[in-house]
Amino acid sequence: MKKGNSTLGIIFLIIGGILLYNNFFHVNIFSMRYMWPIFILAPGLVFEFSYFTSKTAHGLLVPGGILTTIGIMFFFMTYTHFRFSILIAPVCILSVAVGLFQLYLFSGRPRGLLIPVGILTAIGGTFFIIAALNSLTSFVGYNLFLPLVLIIIGLFVIFGRTENKENF
Repeated sequence: MKKGNSTLGIIFLIIGGILLYNNFFHVNIFSMRYMWPIFILAPGLVFEFSYFTSKTAHGLLVPGGILTTIGIMFFFMTYTHFRFSILIAPVCILSVAVGLFQLYLFSGRPRGLLIPVGILTAIGGTFFIIAALNSLTSFVGYNLFLPLVLIIIGLFVIFGRTENKENF
């Protein structure tokens, strides 16, 4: 069996499975309602593909990483009906870090690129933690959040010590 035939067969299986899912659950996955992020993802993948086929134009990695990351994020947000948009918003900041980190990895590893990558990752990570805590407190409620945090801290203080005390 040729490799091309098995790849084509897998593609047909996936498309057939998606169409069967559409028929059973009456969801039109291929409508523009769900597929609009392809207009962001496709150029990103073209930039990525262009670099990895030529390996000469390192500058293609930055927009490729940004657009690919944001395109994947928008596909996720579209298929989850934007329920997690507050948690996913920091991905916009992290997408720039992804593009710059790709440039770092594939262009001779200039150490100066790690500074903006680190800063953007720290900012995006901080915003993600803040958004996650905000979502948690709105789900649990402020009246329960503070007591639960204090109980967890208390348990950590009591049982989290690793000192070996010798009994005399």
